[in-house]
Amino acid sequence: MEVRVDRNLCEANAVCCGLAPDVFELDDDDQLVIKVPHPPAERRDRVRLAVSRCPRNALSILDDDD
Repeated sequence: MEVRVDRNLCEANAVCCGLAPDVFELDDDDQLVIKVPHPPAERRDRVRLAVSRCPRNALSILDDDD
């Protein structure tokens, strides 16, 4: 799994940060940072929830064969 952000859509609402703060954060310029672009298996359900709740649909997941 790889998490990606479309910077043209992201408004830094931080919904993802609230749902998976170990994976997402806002930097000092209020830009989204994906701290763990390849989250471990035990975090993937929470990351999927965060992606699905993005109000601008700026986040996406690229699934791999994991």
